[in-house]
Order: sequence, then C-alpha cells, then structure tokens
Amino acid sequence: MNASPSLLLAALLAAPVLAQAAEPEQCQTVRFSDVGWTDITVTTATTSAVLEALGYKTHTTMISVPVTYKSLANGRDLDVFLGNWMPTMENDIKAYRDAGTVETVRANLENAKYTLAVPQYLYDKGLKDFSDIAKFKQELGGKIYGIEPGNDGNRTIQKMIDDNAFGLKDAGFKIVQSSEAGMLSQVDKDQRKNEAIVFLGWEPHPMNTRFKMQYLTGGDAYFGPDFGKATVYTNTRKGYTEQCSNVGQLLKNLVFDLKDESTMMGYVLDDKMKPDAAAKRFIKDNPGKLDAWLAGVTTVDGKPGLEAAKAKLTQ
Repeated sequence: MNASPSLLLAALLAAPVLAQAAEPEQCQTVRFSDVGWTDITVTTATTSAVLEALGYKTHTTMISVPVTYKSLANGRDLDVFLGNWMPTMENDIKAYRDAGTVETVRANLENAKYTLAVPQYLYDKGLKDFSDIAKFKQELGGKIYGIEPGNDGNRTIQKMIDDNAFGLKDAGFKIVQSSEAGMLSQVDKDQRKNEAIVFLGWEPHPMNTRFKMQYLTGGDAYFGPDFGKATVYTNTRKGYTEQCSNVGQLLKNLVFDLKDESTMMGYVLDDKMKPDAAAKRFIKDNPGKLDAWLAGVTTVDGKPGLEAAKAKLTQ
C-alpha cells in the first residue's frame, strides 16, 4: 500500500532528528601524534578509545615535537596533536600558527607545571633556586637531566647553559638527554642512594607522588612564572574541525584535569598497564566524563554517540 504524501513528509522531517549525516570517508580514520610523554600518551589513548567506541579507526604515530608540526602542516600525515604545552612550545608552533597551517582547537589542560626539580633532601641542603645549581656542581657532576632530544624543555635548559645563566656555562654544566622513562629511572636510582640530581619535572605526572621532590624557584625567565605554569592545547591540521565536524566537536569538548591525567599516568607507569587498557579503566571508573565529552557528538554513521560509547566502554 502506498504511503500518503503527508506521511512521507512527516518521515522526511523526522529523519534529521533521528540521525545526522555520517562523517565523510576521509574523516573515518583519525591520525594522532604521540611525542612519547606519558601524559600525552594517555590522553591520546583515551581519545582514541572514545573514537573507536563511536566506530572510528585511529592511528597513532610516535614522533618528535618538530616532526609533529611538520606533519600537521603538510596536511597529509597527521590530524590531531593533544600535547601543545604552552608557553614552552611557542617556538615550535609559532611559524605554523602564523602561516595558518596548524590550528589550535582549545585548551585541554590548565594549571600544569614544567620546570626543573630536585629531590626533597637536596632541596633541604639548600638547592632551592636556579641560582643555587652551580653551587652544587660537584655533587651534581655538572649534569642536568632532561628527556628526549628535540624536546622544548631540553632546548630551554641548553639555552640557559649557552647564555651562561646562573653561571651554568662557567661551571661546565651539560644536559643529559635520554627519554622520560630514562630520566625518571635515573631520578629513582639517585633517590635510593640519596645522591644529588637536578631534572626536568612536570605536573600532571605520578612523579609528584612517587618521589619526594620540590620545584626550583627563579626560573621564570626561561620556563615562565609560577614554576613554569603551563596550559596544554589541542592542535589540528588546517581546516580539520570543519572538514571532520563530528570529530571536531569531540575535540572542542575534550578537557582533562591534573587528577585525571595523573591517575591514568599512574596506571601506565606504576601499575604497568598498556595505555589503551589504562584509558578504558579510567573511562569505566569515570563514566560521567563521557557526558561532557560527547555532547553533540554522534557515532561515525550519525547515531547518538553517548549511548554507543557508554555501551562499549562502561559496561
């Protein structure tokens, strides 16, 4: 039996309410950069888990910060980077931001820290400020520990040495570059022996509870005020949030806090969980996060996103 024109019109009018258009095919795989910092690893894993629950495919490439920005800017290799720590990464992003080839979506973390730190026992001995470092050259072996080569924090430390700030060049200080894991292993080793070490510290990170540590004052000219107070932003390639508007809406909603990230990082670093498992555990334990993250977001084929994600991630 043929439907009446009024029924057909009603069905057509109702259709957009039931589901939005599916995301374009080129948007159905979301490509992330992970620069090897555990905080960015866990936020990337969490975002990927949510997207996969919505029916997307995700791909994460482990690359350095400079290569991340080149890859976003070329418009072909990457879509999203969740780890733009500012202001320390200003020199990394500036040229691309000015050229319009990399865009900033929003802040995804506020009130982070990023500066040099020491163990509590060394702080108690008098190494409390950047100006104290050179006084402890012998105990420190003339070393300041950073993370992976090319990292903005390492470059900041090297600039301090090159500038002879705080007498570091005259004292013969050098930066030791390795990785986040390598640096933290050295801190752990030295703390067990009550030996002196100055290292690049930041929050969120479980190092803040794993170690008895203090951040140094006096580094404002290099790391910024308030112990390198930082805001972490989400970056995308040019035009991405318009081209892939559903993923774009998720990215516009996506925000974490210091406790969230430190918890997930603890799962990875202390409990030895894989990042994907850590992300799923966090979501299952905190299902309310999905309510805000998925406001106005659908599945890849246009169905209600929150219902689908909760069914896959919180049961």
